[in-house]
Amino acid sequence: MHYDTIVIGAGSMGMAAGYFLSKSGQKTLLLDAFDPPHSNGSHHGDTRIIRHAYGEGEQYVELALYAQELWEELEKQSGESLFLQTGVLNVGPKHSDFIQNIISSANRYDLSLDVLNSEGVSQRWKGIKIPNDYIGCFEPASGVLKCETCISTYKKLAVENGAHLAMNQRVSSVELSENEVMVKTPNSTYYANSLIITVGAWSSDLLSSIGINLPLQPTRKTFSWFQTDENLYNDTTFPAFSFVTTNGTYYGFPSIDGAGLKVGRHDGGEPVHPSESMKPFGDGDQEDVSTFLETYMTASDHTLTYGKTCMYTMTPDEDFIIDVHPNYSNVAIAAGFSGHGFKFSSAVGHMLSELITNGETNQNISPFSLKRFIKGD
Repeated sequence: MHYDTIVIGAGSMGMAAGYFLSKSGQKTLLLDAFDPPHSNGSHHGDTRIIRHAYGEGEQYVELALYAQELWEELEKQSGESLFLQTGVLNVGPKHSDFIQNIISSANRYDLSLDVLNSEGVSQRWKGIKIPNDYIGCFEPASGVLKCETCISTYKKLAVENGAHLAMNQRVSSVELSENEVMVKTPNSTYYANSLIITVGAWSSDLLSSIGINLPLQPTRKTFSWFQTDENLYNDTTFPAFSFVTTNGTYYGFPSIDGAGLKVGRHDGGEPVHPSESMKPFGDGDQEDVSTFLETYMTASDHTLTYGKTCMYTMTPDEDFIIDVHPNYSNVAIAAGFSGHGFKFSSAVGHMLSELITNGETNQNISPFSLKRFIKGD
């Protein structure tokens, strides 16, 4: 029961970390309260967008490009289809921070970006209509990740590398020292030299038990699939998209394999506790995104096929937390991905493995420091 590294939380970031640790020869245990990929956290729902010219801030651009490289490497190694280059259309008021960040980051990093006025957007994609004071920024090299397949692929390869899985085991306690960690579940006790914690919505509870109190808020979110005109919205002709509007921020996907147009709202949501039963998709969840479709998509018929719920784990500034424990350098932490983290999980997993095996990472993680939330530091 002794390992080089234990990873608690084998979802998006944790499974990637387990793969890179096992690839480097570390005796690795992947421990999870469920059996990823699953529908209890933030990584389900078939697809996630990966954008490069990042509207949330230029500090994410290099990380997004690095993550893209690692996803492409994973595709080559596994033979799985993980990335669909649909392109991503970002839409919003011309002078909004989101749009201006996209344009400036594309210029700084020499990224391919087509900037179109409202007429140019509607001419290029007959399924979209936007106000005259909105513009579209199209990233042709971006697209869609098959999120659950990504996790399954990392899982398969990690096991092939010798990683051990302990699924459906909820952690009851963690004890730390400079040279060893002990992790207990109701049925087992595990020991390791080092530890990675990536438990998503359960981060606050687990991290507080090891002396780290963070202002993390799990939030109930929904996303929906709509039956619509395949000639307009099929993935061969229509991009993934992100819209910043006066009524909210929305994202969506073309109809992939005939599944329908998928749409969700990024902002808003209801605070929840992850251990309590979350209200299933139902009354009131459809109306907001239906109004978005009626306002910005030209097709007259958008019939709801089905919807799902998930959780965002929000930090106050909506930036990530990627760091080591302030008192134990053998413990690495990733949390608070605020609804835009999945695309980076390949890179975050690799960085976490570097923090454990090398004591540092080649990527700049200073914007994601714990210190901004820990009083007195």
